[in-house]
Amino acid sequence: MILRLLTLPITGPLEGIAWIGEQILERAEAELDSTENLHKKLLALQLAFDLGDISEEDFEQQEEELLLAIEAMEASKDDE
Repeated sequence: MILRLLTLPITGPLEGIAWIGEQILERAEAELDSTENLHKKLLALQLAFDLGDISEEDFEQQEEELLLAIEAMEASKDDE
């Protein structure tokens, strides 16, 4: 405990930088996962339509929603 207090002026900033790095990594991974998930949903939707599981009207509606969501995510990336 005493050693920790003595080294705090040196280790404190380093631990803070490491924490910030971890937070950035977590956000980047979450954003990547979200984009990947939308692309996977789009592919699954296309497959369901190709197999005749959903109507063309349903396909077009869901496809438009997914494409708009993907576009919005890419736009938010560009803004940052």
